[in-house]
Amino acid sequence: MNISNTSFYSAHGAIPYTLTNDYMFRAILQQNNTVLKGLICSLLHLTPEQIHSVIIRNPIELGKTVDAKAFILDIEVILNNHTLINLEMQVINHGFWPERSLSYLCRSFDSLNKGENYSDVKPVIHIGFLDFTLFPEYPEFYSKYMLLNVKNNAVYSDKFKLSVVNLNQIELATEEDKKYHIDYWAKLFKATTWEEIKMLAAKNEYIQKASESLFELCAEDDIRRQCEAREDYYRLERTIQSEHEQLLNSIQHTQNELFNMQNELSNTQNELDIVKQENARLKAQLKALQAN
Repeated sequence: MNISNTSFYSAHGAIPYTLTNDYMFRAILQQNNTVLKGLICSLLHLTPEQIHSVIIRNPIELGKTVDAKAFILDIEVILNNHTLINLEMQVINHGFWPERSLSYLCRSFDSLNKGENYSDVKPVIHIGFLDFTLFPEYPEFYSKYMLLNVKNNAVYSDKFKLSVVNLNQIELATEEDKKYHIDYWAKLFKATTWEEIKMLAAKNEYIQKASESLFELCAEDDIRRQCEAREDYYRLERTIQSEHEQLLNSIQHTQNELFNMQNELSNTQNELDIVKQENARLKAQLKALQAN
């Protein structure tokens, strides 16, 4: 693949805004339909010939200030006018990701219009790109979930699926993940320098096109402002999260100290009870001696 003539090829050093920035993530996938198709091909193990159309159902005006309604920058896609896909980049662990993703999925699944039958329900897939490990006890790079019978694993329905791409566990990519270049996409999202980008772009035409779009968008002032606003939001959220954790640790420390004090008081009370019992025994002995 020849990338020597692409504009981003001369870039070097740190990338201003990486693809873990959810605004940049959305901007590239909304601006470049070919990149969106390539990503979906990898994630769903499809060939380009199997994708006839990929349409974003909730486009935003790129460069315009993100309002409250678009604050969550998930991307709703309809594939081949048949399958609904929700893509979301999430870098901060607010907790409750399973519940959140299920809520999104259920809203998408409940898509019947008046006069339609249950047989018309479209398959839905929610795919989260997480910059944290969802289940630390079960680390995995690309995990997929669906409704199954817990006894025999028989599929209840293949129209309701969730997937998670763990951007912190790329080294756990399976041979199947690598076959479909899902690890390439994860490395692209996590890349922080143009040098990393160029190495990836040389191996995959869709990564090359995504890199070109990234370079172009990083040069647009309106896009940069929105990406910076998102970075400010991340910093604020991390600060709040850190302060919250510090407060919880302080509360836990205070509770531990109170627990220790209660134990000490209990031990002291037990010692006092023993002393009282010993005093009572000595008094009884003294009284018996005096009686004799």
